[in-house]
Amino acid sequence: MKTTDDLLKRIEYLRQRMTEVALEKGFTNLEAIELSQELDQLLNLYETQKRHRSKKTKY
Repeated sequence: MKTTDDLLKRIEYLRQRMTEVALEKGFTNLEAIELSQELDQLLNLYETQKRHRSKKTKY
């Protein structure tokens, strides 16, 4: 499992790369879509980890 810092670094990289690819090749370009999908997965993972940490601190 990735640490939170690693996860945030990868998320930021994917955001930048996806934007570059989408502006260069188009928003429906396969590479842009694949980057977007990976970004979505990591954002979901980050949110899950955040909720889990939040529950731990409440108890």
